[in-house]
Amino acid sequence: MRTIALANQKGGTGKTTTAVNLGAALAERKRRVLLVDVDPQSHLTAHLGCEDAKYGTYQLLMGLAPASECVVPEVLPRLDVMPASLALSGAELELAGVRGREAVLREAMGGIVSEYDYVLFDCPPSLGILTVNALAAAREVFIPVQLEWMALRGLGQLLRTVDAVKRRVNPQVEITGVIGCMYKARRILSAQVLETLVQHFGERVFRTIIRENVRLAEAPSHGMPITLYDPRSRGAEDYRSLATEVLRQERKVGVSGG
Repeated sequence: MRTIALANQKGGTGKTTTAVNLGAALAERKRRVLLVDVDPQSHLTAHLGCEDAKYGTYQLLMGLAPASECVVPEVLPRLDVMPASLALSGAELELAGVRGREAVLREAMGGIVSEYDYVLFDCPPSLGILTVNALAAAREVFIPVQLEWMALRGLGQLLRTVDAVKRRVNPQVEITGVIGCMYKARRILSAQVLETLVQHFGERVFRTIIRENVRLAEAPSHGMPITLYDPRSRGAEDYRSLATEVLRQERKVGVSGG
């Protein structure tokens, strides 16, 4: 069983796109997957058509419902979703006075995590208490990075946040993957940024690069992951390739799939 936070405080780097489509590709490979939307913008929730769910991440964090009631089951075969809503934006203030607020999500999820092969946390574009909760609940961090120079700014702050969570809250958490997203094959810049990532993160940078793809951008408006919306597109090909790499990691991180 693997718990993975997709984190980057910069918006538009591909966190939600990766959570949805990597999750779908893993489910396609017979893994049981739970997607947890920890972002008040709730783009993951909208992407998979779960906006009308009664309970979700906010109710879980506030102790208003147990984890089992906060999950929308079988949104796709073998893929469940814990949705978010705008109410989650108030969680930062509401958790401010709570003792042990950094680990509320981890404790509230309890034994439900063990029901899945993969739990993917889609973090908001910030390093506030919601992201810290996701980092505390996960054992791994994947960092999606848009292959532009500006996207490299702020990565140091993210690394410091992960390190702080590791020292104070969750000693098991490690950065195990960096994903190059929105790759433009004809731009030298994309290749240069990718090379910089490899120099810094080494083998943790996945060989699969998520190429810029119109069909990938269209999929959310149809409420489907790319693997269903256009199974033969470059986007579907890339996320299936990424899923293959993630599955190969299982030996390295000491787990086995279901």
